[in-house]
Amino acid sequence: MMQRMGMNMDAVPNVEQVIIKTSSKEITIEQPEVAVLEMQGQRIFQVVGGKIAEKASERTAPTASKLVVSEEDVKLVADQTGKSVEEARKALEECDGDLAKAILLLQS
Repeated sequence: MMQRMGMNMDAVPNVEQVIIKTSSKEITIEQPEVAVLEMQGQRIFQVVGGKIAEKASERTAPTASKLVVSEEDVKLVADQTGKSVEEARKALEECDGDLAKAILLLQS
């Protein structure tokens, strides 16, 4: 009946663990049973059982790398706002390279 409706369900063999990472924690499920349901071009994973362990995320803080803004973007922002190239570059750096935000920032 499921196949007539365009659905297919299969078990994933030999799964040792499933890890779910969020911005604040990591959930590890040991020895779970995993099934995949395919329906209308989508895949749904079902995870059942297993030993669950949670821990705080160990993500490191992002390194302070300087954003590289292209000269073309700087010139575009300067032309659109009538501001200097230096002001345009500073606005682009403040807006993480987002052209629209930089233009709005300089126009306000």
